[in-house]
Amino acid sequence: MARVPPGPTLADIARAAEVSTATVSHALNGTGRLGESTRRRVREVATGLGYGAPRAPRTRTLGLAVTTFAGAAWNFVAVAYFARWLTAATSAAHAHGYALTTLPADRGAGTPWHHLAVDGMLLLDSPCDDPVLRALRARGIPLVFDGRPADPRPGDVWVDNDHAATTREVLDHLAASGARRIALHGGFGDEHYTRAVTEAYEHWCARRGRPPLLIRFDPHDGPGHAFDRAFAEGAADAVYSLYDPGGRQVLAAAARHGLAVPADLLLVCASEDPAYAHAWPPVTTVTLHPEALAAAAVSALVALLEPAAPVRSGGPSAPAAPVTVPAALLQRISSVR
Repeated sequence: MARVPPGPTLADIARAAEVSTATVSHALNGTGRLGESTRRRVREVATGLGYGAPRAPRTRTLGLAVTTFAGAAWNFVAVAYFARWLTAATSAAHAHGYALTTLPADRGAGTPWHHLAVDGMLLLDSPCDDPVLRALRARGIPLVFDGRPADPRPGDVWVDNDHAATTREVLDHLAASGARRIALHGGFGDEHYTRAVTEAYEHWCARRGRPPLLIRFDPHDGPGHAFDRAFAEGAADAVYSLYDPGGRQVLAAAARHGLAVPADLLLVCASEDPAYAHAWPPVTTVTLHPEALAAAAVSALVALLEPAAPVRSGGPSAPAAPVTVPAALLQRISSVR
């Protein structure tokens, strides 16, 4: 029998309305000394969360949202990682007998987080203090995360890579190829991926007595001007770029500064874009295996919704625990001298 998620509690409403549970109780019961605007706002939040409403019928629909980067209205489907994740998740959802609805990245007033009709949600790269996550938790909607949530609760399920181990592998590879001054190109997001890689990089540098060099990624910096100072001063002889366009930015900056890759500068980029294999020089990439992550996430969510259901042809039933999918370093000319 499919699990029916619980309705919102007074604590859920209090978190969503940013008031105390006592205030929620007074507002809903018509008691206490509350301003009319506060009482009305709490009741509106409670209604939006479905407090006291009849339980909605099951929809056989899963939702998917990418909530990183502060809710900007960016087209995450244009990024190879998310495009491949979404395609694989759709296929896995269909194999389990569910439809999959993909939500826009924008968190504006028109985004229906408080009344979205789905049985469960796949949440990708949820950052710290994610308002979408708060709204979904308040409604009691089952969740599975791609990437460890910033503030995990008991029973939370997520799929992820071992970013610390992958970062050490990349840095050790660059060092073995002769790099002595490795820069990390990242720091744009506030999701677990960015924080975990940055922390692992800083620990790696500290253990070897090397000063870290963090260069902030800017998605609009096509010419790679963020590298101008480091390249002009010879502060970096290798770069590990964390985001899909970063490798192209490094190549553009290196060309402007007359640096040959890999003779003068080594490069590794975390990306699922197949074009890097056909660039010149071919760029070493890290693949996070988005298809495997997506399939594991969908299986985990279906297991939450149907704990007693038989396994469908879409894949094995998922354990109710974090799932780690190994990443892989695909070595090419850009990182080997």
